[in-house]
Amino acid sequence: MQRIFIVGCPRSGTTLVQAMLARHPAVLTLPETAFFEHLCGDLRWRWGDRDARPQRRRLRQRLGFAHKRARVALATLQRRMSCETTRRPWPLRTESCVRRFIDMLDARAQAEGRSAWVEKTPYHLLYIPEIERHVPDARFVHVIRPGEDVLASIADANMRYENNNAFGGGTLHWSRRWNRAAQIHREYAQQPHHHFVFLDDLTRDLQREWRRLCAFLHIDVTAELDASCDQSIADLRNEPWKREAVSGLPGKARRKAENMFGPQVREWLHRQLTPYEELRRSCKGCEEQGERSVRYLFR
Repeated sequence: MQRIFIVGCPRSGTTLVQAMLARHPAVLTLPETAFFEHLCGDLRWRWGDRDARPQRRRLRQRLGFAHKRARVALATLQRRMSCETTRRPWPLRTESCVRRFIDMLDARAQAEGRSAWVEKTPYHLLYIPEIERHVPDARFVHVIRPGEDVLASIADANMRYENNNAFGGGTLHWSRRWNRAAQIHREYAQQPHHHFVFLDDLTRDLQREWRRLCAFLHIDVTAELDASCDQSIADLRNEPWKREAVSGLPGKARRKAENMFGPQVREWLHRQLTPYEELRRSCKGCEEQGERSVRYLFR
């Protein structure tokens, strides 16, 4: 069973990549679980937000017992995925919670005749060490988009959907978060179980990027894809900003920053953000490795 986690800064294209993979007959996927976020906590501290401090771990957590929020998340996921009429007791220990989480996804994929599952929670980028420790065979797909366009998309979503709390904090807040995401991407650039999809490459040369992705995930690149994504991957009533991505059909690349920000803000972002091309160069070795894998598979 291929266990795949799609990660990245929010509004980077993770939903689009998930929906593309969901069109493949070998892949099972589902809406974001935020499971490891619930399990480990400390989200704001991991982002490096100002004034954020790590939560004090209670004695129960230090002894290996899972936090209640993780058990509640696991119970909710199990109700959503299982047809069982009897309610099994929820695991108490962290290791057991993770095992139940993985077993549920494995079982659902096997029941549908699929050989891979995809869990897409962008914030799981901050929990890669824990995921790798608990799921040592996991593969990670990092989705990266130019920082200016990420911030423009966040600002747009924040203005258009006033009642959501997902994108508050302002441009300075999210510029720091995008820099933190870039830092993490670079830390894993040469690791064998990590693959990088740059959104502008995906929209510019879809076939090449699709071949690279399938080679990395060991799924059949020649398999016939569904016309569009028909798996449930988002609650569009509560996440309407995902509406354009859930079909899994990439459109033309758009530089959103040029429409959202004036020259002064864009100049400020240019100074504030980790240079995008520098990040691309950091991952170039990983891209070349992917190209060699593709050439080997199709010799």
